[in-house]
Amino acid sequence: MTIPERPLADALAEGAVVLDGGLSNQLEAQGCDLSDALWSARLLADDPGQLVAAHAAYVRAGARVLITSSYQASFQGFARRGTDRAAARRLFHRSVGAAREAAERAGAGERVWVAGSVGPYGAVLADGSEYRGRYGLGVRELTEFHRPRVEALVEAAPDVLALETVPDAAEAEALLRAVEGCGVPVWLSYTVAGDRTRAGQPLADAFAVAAGNPQVIAAGVNCCAAEDVAGAVEAACAATGKPAVAYPNSGEGWDAAARSWTGSPTFDPARLGAWTAAGARLVGGCCRVGPREIAALAATAHGTSYES
Repeated sequence: MTIPERPLADALAEGAVVLDGGLSNQLEAQGCDLSDALWSARLLADDPGQLVAAHAAYVRAGARVLITSSYQASFQGFARRGTDRAAARRLFHRSVGAAREAAERAGAGERVWVAGSVGPYGAVLADGSEYRGRYGLGVRELTEFHRPRVEALVEAAPDVLALETVPDAAEAEALLRAVEGCGVPVWLSYTVAGDRTRAGQPLADAFAVAAGNPQVIAAGVNCCAAEDVAGAVEAACAATGKPAVAYPNSGEGWDAAARSWTGSPTFDPARLGAWTAAGARLVGGCCRVGPREIAALAATAHGTSYES
């Protein structure tokens, strides 16, 4: 069965579209070891079948947008593993291919879009810098870092690029410069704390970098507390006039010393009404949000009941 091509922006104009959840937690649930600086991107070389299986789990749960495993991928990171640029480029392509394969296998005849993940510079450092920003690099240097990653992903023809978990408005500006002219629409998603970016900028100022940019089809937040979503979505819509994207974490905390998760989840599909009322149209989950939660979110979005 051939599924008609349709831009994601058109679907967002009609209502909520459900994203996937955290890729890393699903891979760990499948038994994968992600204790590597490349994180889930390691599996692009070592076990891409696990990526296909993880993506497929989210499609079966009701996700209609899959985010690729390229969040922490970089030419520099692959080079540290002895991978040359040509081989690294093929791994970027494979990240899109794995998501596309899962969509075709599990999509049951429904349109599933693939979003090429372009994570922040801090993710590549693998030291938690994406939750601080302010790397000491200027917009020009960050643009030069991101552009080769963007080019490699675009060659594999994703439907959209996810400029995600951005901690700093300066990096958002760099990412938007890096994707300029690539021919693929993008969404811009900050990681936030309260009403500011992780780097401390007011959200109104941060989202203003996307205002008037026709390449941006949505702006919003991810990898944040669920309780911060509604206010951030309002700020994104007010600043950009675009639909918002929202995919927060589970709400649990990470104890680095004990290397364990603490607290109870606060991700609740019942929040969806408040998010969409504020302007969110692309909704899902990030860290520690799995297929079970995405299935419940999809059921809420479609006005049906969810049975675990």
